[in-house]
Amino acid sequence: MGLQRLIQRPKPTPNRCGCATSATPRTREGSVIALFAAAFALAACSDSAPQVDTSTYGAGDNWDNPGGDWAESHFSRLGDISQENVGELGLAWEYDLGTERVQESTPIVIDGVMYASGNLGRVYALDAVTGAEKWTFTPEMDMQIARSACCDWANRGLAVADGKVITAALDGMLYALDAETGAVAWSVDTFVDKDRGYTITGAPEVAGDIVVIGNAGAEYDTRGYVTAYKISDGAEAWRFWTIPHDPAEGPQESPELEAAVETWSKDTRWDIGGGGTAWDAITYDPEFDQVIVGTGNGGPYPQAIRSPGGGDNLYLNSLVAVDRKTGAMKWHFQETPQDNWDLTATQPMVLAQMDVNGASRPVILHTPKNGFFFVVDRESGKPLAANAIVRTNWADGWNLETGKPNIRMDLADYTEEAKVVFPGSPGARNWYPAAFDPTRNTYFAHVLDMGNLMFLTGDPTKVKREKNFMNADAAIIFTPDLEAASPTLPAPVREAVEASEAWQWVKEEPYRSELRAMDPLTGTTKWAVSSEGWQDRQGVLATASGLVFHGSVTGKLTARDSETGEELWSVDTGSSIMAAPMTYRVDGVQYVAVQTGWGGGGWGFVPGYAAAYHKGNANRLLVYKIGGGPTPQPADLPPLEPAPEPPAQYPDATPAMIAEGAGLFGANCAMCHSNQPRAPLPDLRRIAPNVHAGFEQVVLGGLFKMNGMPSFADRLDASQVKAIHAWLIDTQGKLRKRELQLQAEGKPLDSRSLTILSSY
Repeated sequence: MGLQRLIQRPKPTPNRCGCATSATPRTREGSVIALFAAAFALAACSDSAPQVDTSTYGAGDNWDNPGGDWAESHFSRLGDISQENVGELGLAWEYDLGTERVQESTPIVIDGVMYASGNLGRVYALDAVTGAEKWTFTPEMDMQIARSACCDWANRGLAVADGKVITAALDGMLYALDAETGAVAWSVDTFVDKDRGYTITGAPEVAGDIVVIGNAGAEYDTRGYVTAYKISDGAEAWRFWTIPHDPAEGPQESPELEAAVETWSKDTRWDIGGGGTAWDAITYDPEFDQVIVGTGNGGPYPQAIRSPGGGDNLYLNSLVAVDRKTGAMKWHFQETPQDNWDLTATQPMVLAQMDVNGASRPVILHTPKNGFFFVVDRESGKPLAANAIVRTNWADGWNLETGKPNIRMDLADYTEEAKVVFPGSPGARNWYPAAFDPTRNTYFAHVLDMGNLMFLTGDPTKVKREKNFMNADAAIIFTPDLEAASPTLPAPVREAVEASEAWQWVKEEPYRSELRAMDPLTGTTKWAVSSEGWQDRQGVLATASGLVFHGSVTGKLTARDSETGEELWSVDTGSSIMAAPMTYRVDGVQYVAVQTGWGGGGWGFVPGYAAAYHKGNANRLLVYKIGGGPTPQPADLPPLEPAPEPPAQYPDATPAMIAEGAGLFGANCAMCHSNQPRAPLPDLRRIAPNVHAGFEQVVLGGLFKMNGMPSFADRLDASQVKAIHAWLIDTQGKLRKRELQLQAEGKPLDSRSLTILSSY
């Protein structure tokens, strides 16, 4: 590939102070004159906007944020690892991250030092050449916060600026650490209300002299917001609320929210919260000195509960551009109005410069959960392209003139009866990053074409707020399980489902999971490679040398030809991979790195094809170079043993008590304890005698709280805990009997249930 292919020269676009800047992708060999001109143009601005050279696209020797470059493109200009020699990759070094939960982040490398984040907000500073540990940081926290984490203890990355490494912990604490020593320079509690179910799982975003962070918890009882803090000392610079508060409480925080409140009904359940949390996808756009925030779903999911009577419910599921200096909104684009389906806009964004209808425009490339590929003008917030990339029936198209979808409530509104909705709540796309190669005008991303059955769990007019707990209030069955689950549904529900237009989709193809190369403006697939299953999801790295790197939950790390998708190299690591790989160069040597570990949404259901199922989930950081060595694999887990003998049942246990316990377990415990083999948390059908003996102390007394098992004393009383325990004793006895029989017959003990979840 010639050098000219790496050079594009769109018209300069004005930044917010009126200075011309270029988004021209260049190789690192670009001219000194061009670099000087770009720097001069930026320096000439007088409004103190950060000086970011946007003329260079893609990361070079350094990978300075989780997305790699200013555009967060997950694209590298490095070409020392090429199609010709990629087959010679081998392990340079590995590092044990010391945990067995989720790993979703992409490391940062700056001047030979790697900064990696782990679950809960851990930080690791390592020598990028050898893997030698410089320092580590583990945030101290009250693990009662685990009660508020719907989708595991994920952390999606760090920010590095002004000699500080900034990490956000699950419990809402934002830490600035000295980059040399790891000492805490400052810390700040970002949560405004400790009585609501907030957590943080996203990466902080540096924007000039501030760092911006959002939060998670829309399924709980929260109202979304993002906050900017001064990097120098942690002082709050501004806060932007993503949705309004109850008008009865007084004026809204901004004029934009005064306008937004008109899109919520007069009977809105403000007490529950409303949702709209920005749990990921906060991107700084230096060309317009704006922070672009992707906002989350409504809470509860059903609009019939959240905002009876309808309304677009701004600014749920939107891209919102906020002025870096003031925190005032500049524009918004709502990707899923009238949300009923958990179709968030919190998926990673990529900034780019692109020819659209004969004009070069600064754009956002965005593939949110809702199944459409959007190309959005960064200056105005107007959609320039919107194409479905999976089956969608919540909407059947997009009107670019009005900026609105053609919503099909007749097909997707489950207020009166259950409906099969495409795409499902896991989303056509989710947190796992895509990569954009501007030299090939190709967007590489994992795509999930899957739906789910949705139905209300009770009378929408009688829903009560569950304090600091799940308030989704919709039941979900994913389409891979739906045909098997259909006979168990009540007859009216089953009949309605099987008579729906979407039922044929379910029967023909319950899901399709694949890595795709796509044209951003048309959504057209250039090539696609099937994943192992619908839970096999992965982030992506693309390089100018024509390579696409990605992992698999099977444990395979693969390099493909960017043009064809052909596999050029792979290695079986023995560790499940979901995070996006990255690449960097030190002393003339290029490396590829990836963090391994299963988890995230649906984390309690480890698929049988996952490396984590067969070899456990020891989290590792793996780094490769040309001429490296073999990759050691974790040992296989031992075979499952029959469930232990449970204690004698309570003398006063009745079928009614056991049934009550089953219901209480489903409402309070099943979100974490899936009771599946090889699950990350204990299978409570296999409780050891000592845990049975202290069951009430564990559930009410918080005996294991610092291990991640929070107390439920505010939700359950002793009689309810006894009912749950009675059900578990009964269940364990039945499982033991079944497994002893399977063992006698020489059959495997693995047993699974349908993936019927209320969140993912």
